[in-house]
Amino acid sequence: MSAQPQAFASFREFYPYYLSEHANPVCRCLHYLGNTLALACLAMLAGSGNPWWLLAGLVAGYGCAWIGHFVFEKNRPATFRHPLYSFAGDWVMFAEMLRGRIRF
Repeated sequence: MSAQPQAFASFREFYPYYLSEHANPVCRCLHYLGNTLALACLAMLAGSGNPWWLLAGLVAGYGCAWIGHFVFEKNRPATFRHPLYSFAGDWVMFAEMLRGRIRF
């Protein structure tokens, strides 16, 4: 498990750290899968109005990501110490993966 800094002054300062915690390609793929499933669940929520889709999206998104960290990356997810920056970092990384700027 890697040591985490206590505080970051901005998201711009946090994001390089966030990326360093996602060096394993399987972990990145699981994040991508989790985000994709979470978006699909949000679409189902919007289409059906069934609030269980929100829970399903959270479980899918965080479940995939945490498996990536605990099993493949062997570190503790940044979500536990920096939940807002980590959530934002996950979606920025997802967008960069879609654009081909970060490899799977």
